[in-house]
Amino acid sequence: MNCLKQTRRDFLKVLGLGLAALGAPASGRLRESREAAAPKPNFIIIFTDDQGYQDVGCFGSPLIKTPRLDRMAAEGVKFTSFYAQTVCGPSRAALMTGCYPLRVAKRNNQVDIHPYLHTKEITIAEVLKDAGYATACFGKWDLAGHRQAGFDYDLLPTKQGFDYFFGTPTSNDSIVNLLRNDTVIEKKADMNTLTRRYTDEALAFIRNNTNRPFFVYIPHTMAHTKLGASAQFRGKSKRGLYGDVVEEIDFNVGRILDTVRELGLDGRTYIIFMSDNGPWAIKKEHGGSALPLRGTKTSTWEGGLRVPCIMRAPGRIPAGIVCDEIASTMDMLPTLAKLAGGKTPTDRVIDGHDISALMHGERGAASPAEAFFYYQHTHLQAVRSGKWKLHLPRPANPPWTPNWARHIDAEDVFDIEEPMLFDLDSDIGESHDVAAEHPEVVGRLLEFAERARSDIGDYNRVGRNARFFDPQPRRPDAAKWIGRRD
Repeated sequence: MNCLKQTRRDFLKVLGLGLAALGAPASGRLRESREAAAPKPNFIIIFTDDQGYQDVGCFGSPLIKTPRLDRMAAEGVKFTSFYAQTVCGPSRAALMTGCYPLRVAKRNNQVDIHPYLHTKEITIAEVLKDAGYATACFGKWDLAGHRQAGFDYDLLPTKQGFDYFFGTPTSNDSIVNLLRNDTVIEKKADMNTLTRRYTDEALAFIRNNTNRPFFVYIPHTMAHTKLGASAQFRGKSKRGLYGDVVEEIDFNVGRILDTVRELGLDGRTYIIFMSDNGPWAIKKEHGGSALPLRGTKTSTWEGGLRVPCIMRAPGRIPAGIVCDEIASTMDMLPTLAKLAGGKTPTDRVIDGHDISALMHGERGAASPAEAFFYYQHTHLQAVRSGKWKLHLPRPANPPWTPNWARHIDAEDVFDIEEPMLFDLDSDIGESHDVAAEHPEVVGRLLEFAERARSDIGDYNRVGRNARFFDPQPRRPDAAKWIGRRD
């Protein structure tokens, strides 16, 4: 397992604090017995928008200061091969359902860039609610229509397993309208206040639910543009307004950490931080950085999907772990279900895996994912297994995907005529194609890709386990491409 302790001293310090909070003995068998009888753990997922792989201090940012996230990583586990999806809506669908976005059902079988998540899909909130959890969402939803007006009220968080919602239906491309549950309470809200307001609301919910397990989901509007930061942070970072925004997010992560500790919940609360996709290249100084990765948001180079991820739970997650095993947002549903004593759906395919062994730094634990598939909208473009990543042949700007070439750095947009293979352990920047030296690896990853096409789908085929709950034609977008190959 490629999960390494940073320092023994930090590990022992945080482990001791967690055990004291739980009143648990150190011996394995007695500890497991005590934990089984302990209250169910709480979960807080903080999901930022368009924050690049490098845009956290402990992930290498040279200019952005994130002391609270850095400390969170020192007290927990930092995942360095953690994946989301290429853009906002699909990334949220994957997190909520534990599935590749092309697999999940959409309203009226619509194949949109940002999916209208079908109510018959089972979300992580519904799984935890069934397990006795109070559930709440604070921030950007983006699964009921990618618009600030005219979205589908029947697909808002309160219809998808959340007891409470304070936030906005979609991105802040021009304006932000705020809802409380199903009611619009404020139009054209001040974007400079959003990070603080979401956190204020989340903290109030946490304080009001200390007597029962809770799941708090905070999908921040930032750092998606238009950018907004409060007066306390505006103009303070060395990375311009984008840096101000990220530093304000870091500060508010700290507020959550402090409140959880003050309420005596530290020993039984998992706090999980991640981003929804890579940075938005065309926003230039208003966008982030994915270095040392290649590519950015909308692309299937590593910088488009590999995101910063930190998890902390004193006494449960050892301190100072760095894990390079493959994991993804899809793993959250089965993992949190396991930790909560809940049930992962068994009537449908779930792509995510229980990664609690990786989170807890268990000796010998390895990624349960045999392969990870890189989709750009409906198009399967790459596959990773272990250290190997294979880019599949494709046109520079496929006509069956959105016109996303303009969002990607020009040097990353070109026709791929033959499969390209990269060893991500030695070549994280995907700069040296080694396909010719490893034909057996290429063949094995091509087999994985063909399985994904058959099971999940591709631009020109419907996957056998893709879900459709409505009577409309299935994937009409695929019909005109059937019979065509990349």
